[in-house]
Amino acid sequence: MKNIPLRKIIGHVEFDYQTLVEALKGYSRPRTKISALLRKGTIIRVKKGLYVLGEEERSQPVCRELLANLIYGPSYISFEFALFYYGLIPERAEMITSVCLGRSRTFDTPVGYFSYRMTPLESFRAGMDRIASDDDRAFLMATAEKALADTLISDRSAAISTQRDLLDYLLNHLRIAPESLRRLNHDRLLDISARCRSRRVRLLAAVVSSLQKAAAGVSNA
Repeated sequence: MKNIPLRKIIGHVEFDYQTLVEALKGYSRPRTKISALLRKGTIIRVKKGLYVLGEEERSQPVCRELLANLIYGPSYISFEFALFYYGLIPERAEMITSVCLGRSRTFDTPVGYFSYRMTPLESFRAGMDRIASDDDRAFLMATAEKALADTLISDRSAAISTQRDLLDYLLNHLRIAPESLRRLNHDRLLDISARCRSRRVRLLAAVVSSLQKAAAGVSNA
């Protein structure tokens, strides 16, 4: 077993301490072996109890989305990273920002920055989706509607009191295309606005409804 590559034993690029100890059970001193693997860069510690294989050991890239769920939780990915994932905004966010139930925190790790913003339980429960990763595991991410709602609620610097204000913010600040807004689910937005008790999300639902009705009117003309 000692001659078998670690990636073959573990089976995933990302893994926790218990998985690592199990993979090294043939060694009399697994903790000493772990220290040696860390020194050599065979494995990399993301945070206490969470690791990834070193670059030369990987058969596929690190799934940072999966790590975002594991680093601090319960949490799900949202905000700009999720908006880009769904094709709503043009630029990818390098830092993955998640919604969490615990206090807000930021982690600077060898595989990137991860930020977490606290939200009340009722808001946390709304608009979450399970996304399959490339190796048949899964991570939690906001739906497109919830990611946009989270962004609107958290941006306290934006002066939004009317539908016109909101549309200007969506089109010019976030640079979301009108056709992307029309694809959002109006009923989901109403549910999210009720759970989050957010006037901004109610305005968003109204904007989306207006855009959808206008598009339907043009197509029926």
